[in-house]
Amino acid sequence: MKEIEILIEIKSDKETAQKALEQFEFVGAKEVIDVYFTSPFRKDLQPDESGRLNNCYRIRSKDGKASVAYKVDHFDNSMRWSHSDEYETEIGDFTTALEINRHLGFEELVRIDNTKYTYMTPDYEIVLEDVKNLGLFIEVEKLTQVSDDKVAKTKEEIRSFLKTLNIEYGEEQSAGKPELMMRKSKIA
Repeated sequence: MKEIEILIEIKSDKETAQKALEQFEFVGAKEVIDVYFTSPFRKDLQPDESGRLNNCYRIRSKDGKASVAYKVDHFDNSMRWSHSDEYETEIGDFTTALEINRHLGFEELVRIDNTKYTYMTPDYEIVLEDVKNLGLFIEVEKLTQVSDDKVAKTKEEIRSFLKTLNIEYGEEQSAGKPELMMRKSKIA
């Protein structure tokens, strides 16, 4: 599945952001733990010299369920993240999956603990994310499949949508939360 989204740090406080999102269908709040892995045997899972991940391998715990995902990132001509091909499936047990990966030689690269407040429109999934030790973010993802030649146009539509909300933003993130956390933790 092609993942086309925009991630922006929010400068407004959480209450202001939630108030701005009340106009949309509130799906719920969930505690989420994402564990990203690297491997000495897999160069494609290691951060590049700039600290960017080109491929990500993740195990997630969300609402008592576990999933595993692999993402292949795509970048535009200026080397800004464009979109990802994401392959995700549910698995049986989060803790057991972490142990299996440890025994297979995968190493925890970064762990992201957050609370996600999810809202829906007919076109977008809007997630207000309160990320422990990182900050408050909004992630808006297009819900329908888009061909590769329409990615840039779709991202512009998302940017226009974000401008209609009464929220003060920082800059659009050119990296995902794993890279942001690695920078903050001085891993990469």
